[in-house]
Amino acid sequence: MIIERSTEWKEGLVNRLENIEPWDNWTLYKMCYEIVNDNLITEFSGLQSPKYLPNLTPLSHQLEVAETVIERMNGKAILADEVGLGKTIEAGLILKEYLIRGLVKKALILAPASLINQWVEELNYKFYIPAIPYKKNYQLDHYDVVVMSMDTAKKSPHKELIYAQDYDMIIIDEAHKLKNHKTKIYEFVQSLKKKFCLLLTATPVQNDVFELFYLISLLKPGHLGNYETFQSSFSASKHNLEHDEYLRELVNQVMVRNRRQDTGIEWTNRRVQIIPIQFSEAEKEVYDLILDLKNISPVFSGAFSMITLQKEMCSSKEATALTLEKMREKCENPDEMDHVNEIIQKLMGLEINSKAEMAYEIISQANDKVIIFTEYRASQTYLQRYLNSKGITSVLFNGKFNKNKRDWMKRLFKEQAQVLIATESGGEGINLQFCHHVINYDLPWNPMKLEQRIGRVHRLGQEHDVHIYNLAIDNTIEKDILDLLYVKIDVFEKVVGDLDDILSTYKKTI
Repeated sequence: MIIERSTEWKEGLVNRLENIEPWDNWTLYKMCYEIVNDNLITEFSGLQSPKYLPNLTPLSHQLEVAETVIERMNGKAILADEVGLGKTIEAGLILKEYLIRGLVKKALILAPASLINQWVEELNYKFYIPAIPYKKNYQLDHYDVVVMSMDTAKKSPHKELIYAQDYDMIIIDEAHKLKNHKTKIYEFVQSLKKKFCLLLTATPVQNDVFELFYLISLLKPGHLGNYETFQSSFSASKHNLEHDEYLRELVNQVMVRNRRQDTGIEWTNRRVQIIPIQFSEAEKEVYDLILDLKNISPVFSGAFSMITLQKEMCSSKEATALTLEKMREKCENPDEMDHVNEIIQKLMGLEINSKAEMAYEIISQANDKVIIFTEYRASQTYLQRYLNSKGITSVLFNGKFNKNKRDWMKRLFKEQAQVLIATESGGEGINLQFCHHVINYDLPWNPMKLEQRIGRVHRLGQEHDVHIYNLAIDNTIEKDILDLLYVKIDVFEKVVGDLDDILSTYKKTI
């Protein structure tokens, strides 16, 4: 590298001494100095951002979260408020604060595809942050605040384009979707440079305690030690651990969590109950025949296959038949195929669905708007047809719908239909405070999915008590699901904190 001495400064000085060029304007300099001095934030305490947000009146707990994250956690935190308390508002306040202070120039927000437009609208209209939704032909160099779907970000060529940017802040909504170090999105986020980072999730522990370990390791590597240290220090297994008070203390150093009862807001009540259902004799016969399949053909010997079929049989014959027909094609001899055909014939000959009848009874008694959550699109279609035969109007809602169709279905539900029948992915990110009856037609293995479902209606703006009906068929796999749900709830409460009722008003003793 060649270094040369410059003489330009000497020429400039001579020209000014001889009045060939003007000196810098002292008046302009003083004015600039005064402006900078007036805008100078001399203390890093308290929030500056609220006075710049005329379209937003943050709640006190949201302001406290923003202050805590900035002053105590150095901009790296898990925002774990219960569903419906405004984690997006809290993240927006934190981002706005850092933008005002000049500590953040570029920010990347990763969210599920269904929430992209919601994020962009809130940032632009509530926070005056010029965020844009990412499109495949966009040059990231030209935009400072970008909102992108997780699925897009983790794939080439987008991830390489992101790696090439110097983002000051990363915000990840629904951060529980990162799950663990084996997922592509986790690996992607782990590789990002993160000066400031916010992970938003009401459910930081979904299925096991190690999910929380991996989330915290993204924010502060080593805060809980490495995997082996964490496992041995807390005698941690998926659904059990020791020294939970010490672990919670460590967790609270990087996580902020508000419960509804902590906000000072008067909330309506949850009326939660488990509704036991008995199979008819004909349904029980088919259920038992399905259980016997594992002894008939190796195709059905896998635990996952049997669990899937049992759960589907507890939902609808339509969902069960689809899986049976796919598995029948894998049968190796005619006898096995004939046996499966016989079960399918008995299955499709069933004239009643005991669980659907109970759902209809609940809807009739409610005489109001009701959301039904099912895990299968085949059951979703069946339920709409069944309810229609009973004179009940309904609309479907699932993850295959684009934004316009989702918005249209939501409007139809609000203005015309009595029932919205949603799948898990379909119910993500929708706010339905005008409804206050939820039927969990199919129970998930993950208790936090129940919390997310209930959070669609039990959130800010809900004016009525919310009624939750958890349907479970006796003497079936749904009894095992209930038992495991209680175990997982216990793990969550040991590490994260108390959880509102999601299964029944009276919690089971583990």
